[in-house]
Amino acid sequence: MSGDAEAAGSNASGVRKRRSGQFDSDGAMSAADDGVQTGTRDATVDEQPQRVWFSGDHERPSSAGQSTTKKRQSDEMMQNTEDTNGARGRLSVDSRAAAVMSGGEIEGGPIVGCPPDIATSSAPPPRRTPLKSRKSRNRGLSLRSSLFTRNVDLKVHNPASVIEMQPVKASNSDSTAKKSSQPSVTVTSVVETGPSPPPIGLPAAGKGDQGVSALPNYQQWVQRQASRHLPLKRAKEVCERIRKYLLHIHDIPPSKHGRQIPLDASRQNALVDERTEKAFIGNLIRSSKYTPWNFVPRQLFAQFSKLANFYFLIVATLQMIPGLSTTGTYTTIAPLLFFVSISMAKEGYEDVRRYRLDKAENNHETRVLRVHRPVAGDTKDDAANQGKPEYGEPEGPNNWVSVKWHSLRVGDVVKLNRDDAAPADLVLLKSNGPNNVAYIETMALDGETNLKSKQPPAALVGAYSSMEAIAAGEAHFVVEDPNLDLYNFEGKVTTNGETAPLTNDAVIYRGSVLRNTPETIGMVVYSGEECKIRMNANKNPRIKAPSLQATVNKIVVIIVIFVIFLALFNTIAYQVWREAFEEKAWYLTSASVSFGPILTSFIIMFNTMVPLSLYVSLEIIKVAQMLLMADVDMYDEPSNTPFEARTSTINEELGQVSYVFSDKTGTLTENVMRFRKLSVAGTAWSHQADLEGQPESDNVLMHKKRKPKGKGKMPLRRLLRKSTSHDDGAPYSDAVLDGNTSTLDHAKKMLSTAAAAPVVASMSTEQMIRYIQRRPQTAFARKAKLMILSMALCHTCLPERDRDDDDSITYQASSPDELALVNAARELGYVAYDRAVSTLTLKVYPNGWDARPVYETFEVLDIIEFSSKRKRMSVIVRFPDGRVCLMCKGADSAVMQTLRLAALAREKLAHVEKRVRQRQSMEARQVLQRKSSQLETNTSYPRTSQQLSRPSVSRPSFGRLGSIRDEVDEWLNDRETDVVASPVDENFYTPRPSAQYDLRPSMAASEQTGSLYTDYDDEELVEDALAVDEAVVIERCFQHINDFATEGLRTLLYGYRFLDDEEYTRWKKVYHDATTSLVDRQKLVEAAGEMIEQQLELGGATAIEDKLQQGVPETIDRLRRANIKIWMLTGDKRETAINIGLSCRLIKDYSSVTVLDCEAGNVAQNIAASIIDINRGGVAHSVIVVDGQTLSAIDADKSLHVLFLDLAILADSVVCCRASPSQKAGLVGAIRKRVKRSVTLAIGDGANDIAMIQEAHVGIGITGKEGLQAARTSDYSIAQFRFLTKLLLVHGRWNYVRTCKYTVGTFWKEMLFYLTQALYQQYAGYTGTSLYESWSLSMFNTLFTSLVVIFLGIFEQDLHASTLIAVPELYTKGQRSGGFNLKVYLGWMFMAVSEAMIVFFTMWGLYGTAIFALDQSLYPMGDMTFTACVIIIATKLQIIEQRNRTYMALIGWILAVGGWFLWNIILAGIYSSTTNPEYYVKGGFYTGFGRSALWWLTLLLTVVACLAFEVGVRALKNAFLPTDVEIFQTLEQDLGTRKRFEEASAPWLQAGWDHGSKQSSLELQREAEEQAVREGEVQELLDRPRVMEEGRSHKSGVRVEAQAVIVDDGLG
Repeated sequence: MSGDAEAAGSNASGVRKRRSGQFDSDGAMSAADDGVQTGTRDATVDEQPQRVWFSGDHERPSSAGQSTTKKRQSDEMMQNTEDTNGARGRLSVDSRAAAVMSGGEIEGGPIVGCPPDIATSSAPPPRRTPLKSRKSRNRGLSLRSSLFTRNVDLKVHNPASVIEMQPVKASNSDSTAKKSSQPSVTVTSVVETGPSPPPIGLPAAGKGDQGVSALPNYQQWVQRQASRHLPLKRAKEVCERIRKYLLHIHDIPPSKHGRQIPLDASRQNALVDERTEKAFIGNLIRSSKYTPWNFVPRQLFAQFSKLANFYFLIVATLQMIPGLSTTGTYTTIAPLLFFVSISMAKEGYEDVRRYRLDKAENNHETRVLRVHRPVAGDTKDDAANQGKPEYGEPEGPNNWVSVKWHSLRVGDVVKLNRDDAAPADLVLLKSNGPNNVAYIETMALDGETNLKSKQPPAALVGAYSSMEAIAAGEAHFVVEDPNLDLYNFEGKVTTNGETAPLTNDAVIYRGSVLRNTPETIGMVVYSGEECKIRMNANKNPRIKAPSLQATVNKIVVIIVIFVIFLALFNTIAYQVWREAFEEKAWYLTSASVSFGPILTSFIIMFNTMVPLSLYVSLEIIKVAQMLLMADVDMYDEPSNTPFEARTSTINEELGQVSYVFSDKTGTLTENVMRFRKLSVAGTAWSHQADLEGQPESDNVLMHKKRKPKGKGKMPLRRLLRKSTSHDDGAPYSDAVLDGNTSTLDHAKKMLSTAAAAPVVASMSTEQMIRYIQRRPQTAFARKAKLMILSMALCHTCLPERDRDDDDSITYQASSPDELALVNAARELGYVAYDRAVSTLTLKVYPNGWDARPVYETFEVLDIIEFSSKRKRMSVIVRFPDGRVCLMCKGADSAVMQTLRLAALAREKLAHVEKRVRQRQSMEARQVLQRKSSQLETNTSYPRTSQQLSRPSVSRPSFGRLGSIRDEVDEWLNDRETDVVASPVDENFYTPRPSAQYDLRPSMAASEQTGSLYTDYDDEELVEDALAVDEAVVIERCFQHINDFATEGLRTLLYGYRFLDDEEYTRWKKVYHDATTSLVDRQKLVEAAGEMIEQQLELGGATAIEDKLQQGVPETIDRLRRANIKIWMLTGDKRETAINIGLSCRLIKDYSSVTVLDCEAGNVAQNIAASIIDINRGGVAHSVIVVDGQTLSAIDADKSLHVLFLDLAILADSVVCCRASPSQKAGLVGAIRKRVKRSVTLAIGDGANDIAMIQEAHVGIGITGKEGLQAARTSDYSIAQFRFLTKLLLVHGRWNYVRTCKYTVGTFWKEMLFYLTQALYQQYAGYTGTSLYESWSLSMFNTLFTSLVVIFLGIFEQDLHASTLIAVPELYTKGQRSGGFNLKVYLGWMFMAVSEAMIVFFTMWGLYGTAIFALDQSLYPMGDMTFTACVIIIATKLQIIEQRNRTYMALIGWILAVGGWFLWNIILAGIYSSTTNPEYYVKGGFYTGFGRSALWWLTLLLTVVACLAFEVGVRALKNAFLPTDVEIFQTLEQDLGTRKRFEEASAPWLQAGWDHGSKQSSLELQREAEEQAVREGEVQELLDRPRVMEEGRSHKSGVRVEAQAVIVDDGLG
């Protein structure tokens, strides 16, 4: 029950919406309550645009008493509208006419989607008024064309023909107002004939061809467009029919009269589905991707969709043709099938794991009613003919039998006990809860934490009150066919001749959990894959393939073309050589080869330029990467949950993510509500009772092997950094780094400095309670006690206790907000101890917790329940002294109207909102100024290092290092801090305003509360004059509410009034009549509540925190800096979603929030205006909020859907609330398809997140409180959202860089090696003679160069983890495909070609043509070239290219080079001379070329020349064209800079430092400094002047001290 606290009055436009914590509503909000302005919006404004506008709000009436009669939108579009700024010229944009009537070429680009025929229409072009900037002008034209396309598709009627860009006169009522020349944009509908319904927010259609429909050639153009797309549409339909025929897919028609389900617990045979004429499907669910029948064909398609595999399949086919291959017949097809089989086996294994998890869920057990009714002729043989049931036979006539979930059938009667999950979709028959109500938790379906009440129809309540009645019942149910809609249900039930409707309130969906109800009984209506949660799941999840594979495929195409070109060139060259030389050679007779075979042989020779092991080695690398991602930093110790990778196929996708789609409940939040703030009598108090006693980590950057510093260590001042402090959510002061725990003030703990909200300083509720106990008769104490009493009484919670102590009391509540408030009241000394039918007993501690408690019983006279219209609830209680009191709580906008001083409250609220607008405007200007200073006009991905001075390649001096460190520190601080938080106005928080200027406030933080407050004695903590000044109290209260809401807390306002008995008696009669009325009961109850809820006194305000998971705001900040856009998709209410968005900093305090609501209307207009605002660059931070109903309406309109996606892509964040699982998946799929080269990531924890997890490129499952449904279908699973930081920024980027380097390194080594083969053909007459011996050639990729490139793909770390987390901007390398693209590929190929030429021509020039060489045959030259290539490849990939050089790099180099020389030794000893007689291999390495100094010298010169060329090119590039990576590689070599990076990344890396063995830079620095101190002490002792008399003792002393130092050093 979280609500929306709207600002009241028309003067509140542009004010950020405050969100109440308990009373929120999904209904349309009235214009008077919203306090925001929408509709016609200025195209150019001078001030910061409004933060929140709802899509359907109309202009406010000029006075409170003015009539709010609703007008037709068609009339409003044509009439002269009223402008608050006076008369102004308006720019009316007609969405169709703008595109149709704009003839000629348009400046800034063509119209997107404009019909070419209409552009040449004879209609004269209208006068166009240019917009302010080119950007807005171009975007405006795009908007017109998009809206034009939408209207063409929908064929909208409108009786009003609008002329584009016509001037609109000002209203006469505002003639004295100041004129404004600023235009405004109004997107209106157009007129066209057709029966289609009007679009969202537009008026009903009219008749007649008017507007655009009447334009010349319009109808002809529409017909041509339809006929042009008709053949394509028909072709798609034919292909779809063929697919369905081949796969035996049959469309299931709808049932004629709905699904018929009779209630019969004795049924033996399964019910038949009239749509299929077969039994209803079982309750088996499957989330695995494959079945035994489709695994092989789908995997074959997936494997051979990899272009390299398809290429090798063609080459293998050619190779198996006799007479064409010179390298064997099966040398390609055999390894190809082997490698493909390995890849398929890996995919199959991963899917088998999903199948096992499905099996575990399908085997859960539930209780089903089985009734045995013996009838005549019922024999054992007859029972055997029916088949043996899958469950045990009941022992008696009526029995509950344990049945596995997969054995459930439609029509089964199921019993759920408390905390049981629903195994299928059930219609409720009976509930043991009060008033037959069952409380259901639907968190796994829609993410809501509030319990929903379900109740069987009234016709079933009396008829089926017992198990026997259900067993004998003969009710007949008719329900709708299975569908996706989770929020609506239609059906009816007939029993005893009476028919009653079935609604969503009587259905329990699969995945729901029974709470606060002993037991309930229901009947299965949908089972298995027809359950609504499964209908919303993705039934045919796509096979995920990395986007890098597409780039690799393009490169493979280039290489294939190059191979064909090379083969063609050599073939043509052979033909020329044959005519010039071969035909004249006397020793070559009948040796000619025709064109076809020689071309094929060259293709087969060079085909390995695309290595056969490319994808298989990549699979090996990815499996190793998957194992290395098992990081202790991503291990959640409280839940004992490690990171788990369920696939390795898309590891590199983790380093290219552009969009993150996150669930809310259980993903960002912990599903826990905590009471945090209290405002009472003009004072603000902070409640931290649940945080007391929790240990705080004081060992940031403290390695486990580091010992505490003893006496005489380095002074603290020597470790202090010159830079300013920073704000990464963890304390990074050197006092903490040295192990000295410093106390941080409470405000700094609760609010990260990255938040734009001001720091709220408040005292603790513990102090308040102590003050009340010491001075109970003060005015403040009386008001505070009444406020806490309201929290303890105004609720519907039911206490449950096992013992008499308070700790054993638990509360059953329908709302977690109520539970948080009741628990807070208990922690404040007002314990809701017992509840009877009409009484509530409180256990109060008026004299402290150690004193004897007092039990007070309050009579609960009436409860006026919450409703979405009222947005508040009230209770009327009789105090123990006989007084009757009304206590009300709700949204501040709703309760404010009921106050006795409502007019004063509105006035004070206006003052508060004015201050808020000023602060938000200032913050927005700061953000815009920062954006303008950082804007890079030439690229969409700004260089991270643009604003950093380039460090010198050589070793910098100490002065230069200090400058670089300060510059890096300043650069990081600038990005870690959002905007400068506005200072807190102490006038609204000091408890003693009169003493504010008399006493000097203490700036020290209280050790108990950590809050900032003045050093007042507890006896005079609060000034009574403040508590009785109603004007000040009201203004302070609303200021506190605003500040609380800015922190993302859910606020509630409390009011109260004491009633006399006569007034209550009169009202009680009215209320009783309303509650017993059979007509309009709800309306009458609400009216009765309005009657009594008047003239209330202000009680106070509360603020509840929907507790976020640890590190969520900081993680979102890091991801946003990495250029990742974050969307929140939730099934929860709009207000709750916005509150969480504020608290997790997805929504900034200065954000411009656009709320799209189809019920309010004007969706298209608001989308268009928002796009124009964003493109103008006047929005500091834009957020779009849309609900599921509006999203459904947008999806129904293709053109509007495109326009919405344009807005969503431009916005910084999107919040989608009330979204069904299918809508979540639809949004993910839309962005995945619309934004080219983007990688989407979906993260969630519930069954409602499965569809979007499967739809996204990368699916992350949270192993949270909603179960493991999402985790088992995901690609990767983590326990906390904060682990996403290291998973993406570190492991994802590492995997991307590793994969890219492996891929491009593989192509490089193939080009280097095989190009020498091609160069040799010039000296072999282009006959196809191989330079290399065939056995060695076949082992090149397998034995000699595979490990070096595999090790590079496994162990490479181009930057440290601390650097990548501290500088998330480095993540953009993967987003812009900076690791592997055509430019990178061509650069590597240039190096390969250059080095191949160096290798070959050095060998040929120095050895091949030498006069005094011992052996110049084919084998020594080929062996030298082979050796040089192996050494160059191993050295470059393991030493030059690999940044993270470990012992594995050395092992890889030794295995590659040493293995090649070992191969030469073995080959020279065992090679048979008859195998390949043209190669003199036998003994050549021992007695032939192996003993030639020229051979070894030439080899050495070749290798040195290539490596020198490689190093030289790299040095020049780093000096003149350094990349961000190379700059930060240089920066992190400095120990001080690395320390700064580690401080910024400590919250995400501390666990690894605590458990790892690798020392951090700070530890290395400390050890070096400690060693320097020891050496200085020893040197000081050695340098002491020696006196002859004391020489021996001094010498002894030196020896002893030196020995002590050595021992100390050894222990340290």
